[in-house]
Amino acid sequence: MKVKTIVLIIFLLLVCISPASAAGTIIAMSPQDAAALVYVSGYDLDPAVFYPYEKGTVTVHVYNAANASVGLSMPDLIDPNVNVINKNSFTTMTNIGPGATVDFSFLVTVDPPDGTYFPLFTVPTKTENSVHSTLKIVVDSTDIRASISKKPDTFSVSKKDTVNVSIVNPRDGDITDVLIIPEGTGVDVTPSETFVGTLNAGSSVQVPFQITPGQQANLTFHVSFHNGDNKHTTDVSLPIVIGEDKLAVVPIVNNVALTSSGSVYTVTGDINNAGLTDAKSMVLTIGTPARAVEPYAEYAIGSLAADDFSSFELSFTGTDLSAVPLIITWKDKDGNQRELV
Repeated sequence: MKVKTIVLIIFLLLVCISPASAAGTIIAMSPQDAAALVYVSGYDLDPAVFYPYEKGTVTVHVYNAANASVGLSMPDLIDPNVNVINKNSFTTMTNIGPGATVDFSFLVTVDPPDGTYFPLFTVPTKTENSVHSTLKIVVDSTDIRASISKKPDTFSVSKKDTVNVSIVNPRDGDITDVLIIPEGTGVDVTPSETFVGTLNAGSSVQVPFQITPGQQANLTFHVSFHNGDNKHTTDVSLPIVIGEDKLAVVPIVNNVALTSSGSVYTVTGDINNAGLTDAKSMVLTIGTPARAVEPYAEYAIGSLAADDFSSFELSFTGTDLSAVPLIITWKDKDGNQRELV
């Protein structure tokens, strides 16, 4: 008798468990019960944080936990600061199947002032019940900060210097497609543009540019980015002021001595680099009206480090010894030719 009872109980359990319930849904005994098992499982915002009046998308995920389909119609977001642009997109009935999720995407703008808003999402069911959920939307007018974080005190014509553009995202949401494009006349800038991509909330980036001016000018860095699908721009201005290079090579000649042998004169001395930058490929020679001749028409020093010196010897001919120009040439770290007479 006990065996028959156990068999009967197992049979009844097998009958009661439907395929839908085995898949994770809950058995609903009526349409009203099924509607009561529909709920908001989550939502997404794009952008994550809105600028005032900015257009964006609110996507609400609605899940049906029942084992029967439920009809939904006319979903809405209710808040005086949240304006739904596409209300006419939800005029037809949407049936959500057992264990299924349906997404309702609202195209919205959000009015100022800055703050946090809690619009009510609501969607009526076919049985005249409604699904409700409170969402959270943040409006923040705080803009990104763009500035010049590194530059020389002054620039020198044809000398390459590094300038860093700093971009800070103080917002609580990521920004995307960050692009920097420099613009200026008489200035060579490398690279011509830099794509930063995504800048996460609360983070910053330093973007280097190589600046070689041909004249005094104004250089503007155009910074653009997207918040959601909305493009924003800001500019950073950099005056290119031409002045003395405080780190430049400073050749100083000492201990000069002049001797002669027939018509050929020999000048010897020491050359010191009193600057703060090494001189590369330094060469000395004699200029007009004198004429450099062998055996020492040119004297190659090579690399002369900052605060170092080297001796030299040059030979030349000439009839006027009142002015004998000494020409010193070298290259900077970027390979640009420099000259001092």
